[in-house]
Amino acid sequence: MARQLAVIGAGLMGAGIAQVSAVAGYDVILRDVTTEATARGVAAIEASLGRFVSKGKISREDADAALSRITATTELDAAGSADIVVEAVYEDIEVKHAVFRSLDKICKDGAVLGTNTSALPITLVASVTERPEAVVGTHFFSPVPMMALCELVRGYKTSDSTLAAARAFAEAVGKTCVVVNRDVAGFVTTRLITALIVEAAHLVETGVASAEDVDLACKLGFGHAMGPLATADLTGVDIIRNAARNIYTETHDPKFAVPELLNRMVTAGELGRKAGKGFYEYEG
Repeated sequence: MARQLAVIGAGLMGAGIAQVSAVAGYDVILRDVTTEATARGVAAIEASLGRFVSKGKISREDADAALSRITATTELDAAGSADIVVEAVYEDIEVKHAVFRSLDKICKDGAVLGTNTSALPITLVASVTERPEAVVGTHFFSPVPMMALCELVRGYKTSDSTLAAARAFAEAVGKTCVVVNRDVAGFVTTRLITALIVEAAHLVETGVASAEDVDLACKLGFGHAMGPLATADLTGVDIIRNAARNIYTETHDPKFAVPELLNRMVTAGELGRKAGKGFYEYEG
C-alpha cells in the first residue's frame, strides 16, 4: 500500500488533507510556494490536532506522531518520491496547469496524481500531462478533518487502477467515496450546492427573503445542517463565484449564471468567514 503522500498547497484544504493523511500513518510532504505559507499550514494542523486532543478524540502522543510525519517544503521536486500527489492550489486552470506540467516531469512512474478541484474538468487538468491515465479528481470537503465525503472523479482517460488507488487512499484516511464517472464541470456535489447558492443569492438580491430566513428554511424545511448562504461564507464567496463561472462557461445553463450580488460582494472584499464578513458578519 502506498504510504508516501505529497500535498501541493498548504491552505485550508491542503492542510486538512495533510492532517488526516498523517493521522492515518502516511508520511506527508506539504509543499507551498513560500515558507510563510507552509508555516501557516503546519500551524493550522497543530491547532486542529490540539482541538481533537482536548475533546479526547485523539491522544497527545498520536497527535505528536502525526505532526512528526509531516515535512513542510517550498521545493516541488520533493514530490518526486511520493506514491500519491494531491494538488490543492487555487481554483484556476492556468495555476493548476502550471503545477501539473511540473508534476508530470517530477513524479515517479506509477504515481497517482490527484486534484482537489471542485469544479474544473479532470480531463482538462490532465491535458497538459503525458500521463492523463494517472490523473484523478480527489475532491475532499471542508473542513477535511470533519467531513466524511471524498468525491472521486474520472477524467476521460483515468485508468481503473488509478481510480482504485485513489479510493484506497481516501478510504485509508477515513473517507467514504462517491464516484463521478464523467467529469462534467462541477461534478455532482459542487453542481448541486452551486445551483442552490445561486438561487438563494437571487432570493436575497431581489428582496424576497433575508439571508437568515433563506438559510433557516433550508435547515428546517430540508434538514440541511447548514444553509446555502452560510455554506458560501464558509467555503468563500469568491470560491463559489469561480465555481459558478466555471460551470456556466461549460454548460451555458442560466441557473449557474453568477448573480450580481456575488460579484459585488467579491469586489467589496466580503468573501465570507475568512474576511470577517460575507452574507453574515464574523468576529475573530
